[in-house]
Amino acid sequence: MRLDPFYLIVDSAEWIARLVPLGVKLVQLRIKNKTAAEIRVEIRIAKAICAAYGSQLIVNDYWQLAIEEGCDFIHLGQEDLEVADLGAIRAAGQKLGLSTHDSAELETAMAAKPDYIALGPIYPTILKQMKWSPQGPERLRIWKERIGDLPLVAIGGLNVDRLDGVLSHGADSAAVVTDITLNADPETRTRQWLAATAAWRQ
Repeated sequence: MRLDPFYLIVDSAEWIARLVPLGVKLVQLRIKNKTAAEIRVEIRIAKAICAAYGSQLIVNDYWQLAIEEGCDFIHLGQEDLEVADLGAIRAAGQKLGLSTHDSAELETAMAAKPDYIALGPIYPTILKQMKWSPQGPERLRIWKERIGDLPLVAIGGLNVDRLDGVLSHGADSAAVVTDITLNADPETRTRQWLAATAAWRQ
């Protein structure tokens, strides 16, 4: 399986409606602090937009809702992995991405037979408080050696200037949040990311 080198992560279907039509082919919907009913609506809208524009939608955490809504890809953190029903996820035909931050988490993730592995934070990040220090791009090379052919996603503190550094160290895809969502012009920044990753998309 191949992932697009530009992996957008947003917290609403509204963001997806703004940015996916620009050419984004891989997007994660990561919603916190909403009710299940609200999240279901967001998933439905996001799924319809992604289907219309040929973009792969990945739903974060809410695997039961993703199954019920016919989504084909989910992402879980380590805490969510502990309580998720992997049998139900596989029975539904869903692909699975997993977050990792250290070697123990990587072993746990690999045992779940995921479809991709994410490593972070690569650089300091303002998205959320992290108990892990920045990994640095060299760690990506180590992770890639350990996971082999599985796609590797770099996340944490990424911007366009740091893109080549992570992709050349073994990452297959660069996950981006605040560099776009906190940008004064998210649409222009998204176009910059699409242009910067074009060479890696061949």
